[in-house]
Amino acid sequence: MTELEQQAIAVISASENGVLQSELWKVLGVDSRKCSRIVKKLLDMNRVERIEHRQDGIKTYRLIACRGPVDPNLLLAGTDLIPCIACELECNVEECTLLLDWMFQLAISAASPEDEKENDDDEIVFDDE
Repeated sequence: MTELEQQAIAVISASENGVLQSELWKVLGVDSRKCSRIVKKLLDMNRVERIEHRQDGIKTYRLIACRGPVDPNLLLAGTDLIPCIACELECNVEECTLLLDWMFQLAISAASPEDEKENDDDEIVFDDE
């Protein structure tokens, strides 16, 4: 993807309602013909959706960024699946006890094997000591 195409997708993605194609070329600092070519490439790559729009009686297009597939690795912490996947509760993520408990358990399990060492007396010694 070229730098202009990346800039175009960034501008389009920044707005929830998308951007009018007639405005995009001005923002990018290119002429309308060059903008049309950029938009065609983005359409061919399924990066944007184009919806006909009339502004002051003039036909233009509203460009809306397409959401790509979710990376499944974003739903994992190590090999543990985030509990929010099957959760039906409507909660604030910052106050969700299920999520906080899961994160706490994850932190404990991640820290335990690496920070502990056994010495000759079978006592557990932490690296901090």
